[in-house]
Amino acid sequence: MKSKKLFNISIVLYLLIVIFPFIWVFLTSLKPESAIWGDEALKLFADKITFEHYQALFRGNIFNALKNSIIISSITTLYVTIVAAACAYSIARLKFKGKRILLAVVLATSMFPQMMVVGPIYRTFVNLGWTNSYHIVLPYSMISLPIAIYTLVTHFAKVPKEMEESAFIDGASKIKTFVKIIFPLALPGIFTSAIITFIGVWNEFLLSMTLNANESYHTAPVAISFLRGQFQIFWGQVTAATVIVTIPTLLIVILFQKQIISGITSGAVKG
Repeated sequence: MKSKKLFNISIVLYLLIVIFPFIWVFLTSLKPESAIWGDEALKLFADKITFEHYQALFRGNIFNALKNSIIISSITTLYVTIVAAACAYSIARLKFKGKRILLAVVLATSMFPQMMVVGPIYRTFVNLGWTNSYHIVLPYSMISLPIAIYTLVTHFAKVPKEMEESAFIDGASKIKTFVKIIFPLALPGIFTSAIITFIGVWNEFLLSMTLNANESYHTAPVAISFLRGQFQIFWGQVTAATVIVTIPTLLIVILFQKQIISGITSGAVKG
């Protein structure tokens, strides 16, 4: 009984440690700029709550940046999910030599540091005239696709082959079998992969900063990095923008936590 209580207390303490930075950022966004520094800097609650930092963001570029992030993340997620599902299903079902090597190569490409690929991608985009545009979806897809494929291979491999064979006997084509039978059964994994892709693209900074230098195409993380003056950083606005930018991903996790857990656990258990 004591061990159970100690375990519960340790879990609560761990959660508090994890959540505390987010609470601190939110409370800091409600402090006047003068209270963020000086004697009141370490106070959890400010003597005077203000929304001036949020009001300053309304007059800035943050909402255009949020729009760009939503568009780019949504398009990338849709494209990556469709392509990854097709590739993962082919790898899981087709028999060919070097399948394990192919999977290893796919996973290895996701481990390349972004700094290695930014230069070639930037030169390509300049030559094609694609900088400062939504064409940034293409390199985002390149980064997100390997993990999505590797994740989905496990889920498609778990689907019983007998179900496909029954569909073929009934006269269904491979495409119809995939859409009507395989896809719904692997939906938890597909859903989880899509959410991970969306969050990864939403938080990406380096490529967006490099390829879309124009302010009108800045994504949310890049817009936050420009909340500074010549000699200072507007920490109040930075914390307020962080709160606003975190809300969409937080809502996704809260609303779809059951699907995320289902997708992760079903992929972890071998059929």
